[in-house]
Amino acid sequence: MSEVPIADPQLGVAERERVADVFDSGMLAAGEEVTAFEDEFAAHCGTDHAVATTNGTTALHAALEAVGVGPGDVVVTSPFSFVATANAIRFAGGIPKFADVDPETFNLDPEAVEARIRAIDGPVSAIVPVHLYGLPADMDRFRELADEYDAALVADAAQAHGASYGGEPVGSLADAATFSFYPTKNMTTGEGGMVTTDDPDVADALERFIDHGRPVDGDSYEHVELGHNYRMTNLAAAIGRAQLEKLPEFTETRRENAAALDAALADTPLRTPTEPDDRRHAYHQYTVRTDDREAVRDRFAECGVDSAVYYPELIPELEAYDGADHSLPVAERLSDEVLSLPVHPGLDEAALERIADAAAGMEVPRV
Repeated sequence: MSEVPIADPQLGVAERERVADVFDSGMLAAGEEVTAFEDEFAAHCGTDHAVATTNGTTALHAALEAVGVGPGDVVVTSPFSFVATANAIRFAGGIPKFADVDPETFNLDPEAVEARIRAIDGPVSAIVPVHLYGLPADMDRFRELADEYDAALVADAAQAHGASYGGEPVGSLADAATFSFYPTKNMTTGEGGMVTTDDPDVADALERFIDHGRPVDGDSYEHVELGHNYRMTNLAAAIGRAQLEKLPEFTETRRENAAALDAALADTPLRTPTEPDDRRHAYHQYTVRTDDREAVRDRFAECGVDSAVYYPELIPELEAYDGADHSLPVAERLSDEVLSLPVHPGLDEAALERIADAAAGMEVPRV
């Protein structure tokens, strides 16, 4: 393993004690611990409702179903994301259509989305911006587009715990927002997901969908519609509650580490991340750009610094997809240039210095 890993889940005594309490209770499946986690996460995001799920993909699938995406519905999203973003659209029966991204923020470009919508023959059911790497997308503009074209707005916030836009948490800015609690995320439950919303109808639909189509206050064997078993366990929620208490500190440390990297890499050929004035980056990833990625990766590896490429191929280029049906030049270029460096809360001063030393003196072209 590299001396400076790309990710390092921060788990400790509090998580062990919370899990032990659940073991002692004997209530391992969904129950009061999950309900408490949902309430606390909703409060953190400033929303009326939060519904916990098994992972980030099921959270996004459930959210799309809850806002009414169904078979044949067109959904516009980013090609530059983890494949789960588009997969969830397909699981709901929708047809993902891809628009290009902004070269500075790496997020879905609202103007490209509007152009894409205008080129589509028929209505658009939903717009799914991704808060990539922890930087919020332009949610004011996406809200305007969703309203103008009568589309639902569902935000993929899988990487954006602790991020905010215009001073508001990202979980509160769409008809529904979805989070992942995979071990490498800004907080973890081992595996798990969450959907936040202010809409009581969406919340009710979520509760039914993740629990075999059972109404919230219905009989155990009353099933009013098709649904899945996407319920979070009390064990996962126990970890999540302890992690949520630590999330503000985690986020501040990530931001401090990012600031240190900004300073250390300022005079190198690497192009560092952007943070617009109206947004608060949560730095799930610290992603630089370079025209000679392999040489840069080799240099970091030689110095004991791990790195990763998120993402080397656009979603429509993957074998599971049929290819983009129009040009995505910015996303295509970014997929060749981006490289993520360690920024997690487990970094110490020596690790940050190691990253800086590895970047010093690099003789690669500046983007």
